Amino acid sequence: MSYAIVGFGKIGQALARAFARKNIEVTVASRRPPETLAPQARGIGPAVVAKSLRDALEADTIILAVPFAEHREVAKALPDWKGKTIIDAMNALLPLEELDGLPSSAFVAKAFTGAKLVKGFNHLGAATLAADPIVEGGHRVVFLSGDDEDAIAPVAALAKQLGFAPVKLGKLSEGGALVHARNRIWGQLIFQDMFKKEQ
Repeated sequence: MSYAIVGFGKIGQALARAFARKNIEVTVASRRPPETLAPQARGIGPAVVAKSLRDALEADTIILAVPFAEHREVAKALPDWKGKTIIDAMNALLPLEELDGLPSSAFVAKAFTGAKLVKGFNHLGAATLAADPIVEGGHRVVFLSGDDEDAIAPVAALAKQLGFAPVKLGKLSEGGALVHARNRIWGQLIFQDMFKKEQ
């Protein structure tokens, strides 16, 4: 399984740190050319490799960490997203009417034709996300939701590999609504920093 993070702002870098901590290779890309990202990527760790957007999109699993308005530009980079899993780590600060009345991730899914989409890693601030998720025998919770159960399982496995405790919330329109942010209205689980003890 290969991984890429598209967007190398605070959230993208926080996620890159999570991969680096576990020495799991991840490609990072943004609108900027890869050579401008390379020093920061190297500074995070040798497992973090800056590449062009085109090269990054060859990964099996792509974490979207761009500002919400830019997701459509990313979607245009490939004619078909079949076989790809998109992890939506974005939050939309737009009114529901501008999202066709859909949860933000369902709106994003329409742009990535053929991809499996999972909402995840979006409910924590960057500093919290960048911190070691293992504290006093507990694992920091990340909430996952999606309309394709088959897509959630490998994302949950990745979250575990990174040291987090994945908690599945179900479909985007149901449990997923708890972690959606739109138009400055925050779902009840946004910014809730929770830990789960090992069973």
